[in-house]
Amino acid sequence: MPAFVKRTAFYALVVLIVLFSIFPFYYAILTSFKSGTALFRVDYLPTDFSLANYRDVLVNGVFPLNILNSVIVAFVVVAISLFLAVTAAYALSRIEFRGRGILLLTILAVSMFPQIAVLAGLFELVRLFGLYNSLFSLILAYMIFTLPFTVWVLTTFMRDLPVEIEEAAIVDGAKPMTIVMKVFLPLMWPALVTTGLLAFIAAWNEFLFALTFVSSNDTRTVPVAIALLSGASEQEIPWGTIMAASVVVTVPLIVLVLIFQRKIVSGLTAGGVKG
Repeated sequence: MPAFVKRTAFYALVVLIVLFSIFPFYYAILTSFKSGTALFRVDYLPTDFSLANYRDVLVNGVFPLNILNSVIVAFVVVAISLFLAVTAAYALSRIEFRGRGILLLTILAVSMFPQIAVLAGLFELVRLFGLYNSLFSLILAYMIFTLPFTVWVLTTFMRDLPVEIEEAAIVDGAKPMTIVMKVFLPLMWPALVTTGLLAFIAAWNEFLFALTFVSSNDTRTVPVAIALLSGASEQEIPWGTIMAASVVVTVPLIVLVLIFQRKIVSGLTAGGVKG
């Protein structure tokens, strides 16, 4: 096959994948600016421009509070996960002890359980600790799935860092926590950004636990709040409002990915540094 044909086929496939990935979000943006009967008209180019749906989302109701709830939960989950994962990664990658390999496999296996399999047990824990209908219940639940992944990735990354750096710090009298915070942490930014962002997205988009452990409008997060948006009557589905809310909660994730894209690529391709 000629090189020109291969190159053309490759770029055609890339364009197809990009269109397939971006088109749903593009159509959601178009729909978010429509109102009335225009919502049921299929248009692939902008024909209407109304901010009524965005006003309904951001001014009327408690959706801004739902966004704040999601921000709080996601940031707390990321902060706790990264702190515990960094300290655990240091112990698992630098300290020799019996059963370390089995412990790592166990940590990875925990993240493979489907959410529905642990839902009943988590619900009983949430009720036992009196956390039902609070953001702490979501933080506890999300930690179970974000922490194993962050521990595994950071352990792999830290294991590939040169041992000589740690030995030099020990000779200078540095304690283990000082080594972690002042020696390893600056070198782990790519992995920290990658795992932190993935944990943030997972907490931001999670639906099942947020639907089960929280029951009031004031404590709901955005995925459940969007799913429960209602129209003027029971038979009406407010597509315009739903699309506007979806755009509002998706844009921050896109911005974060664009800001940290270089760190993300570095973190995903980490592992080539050898001591």
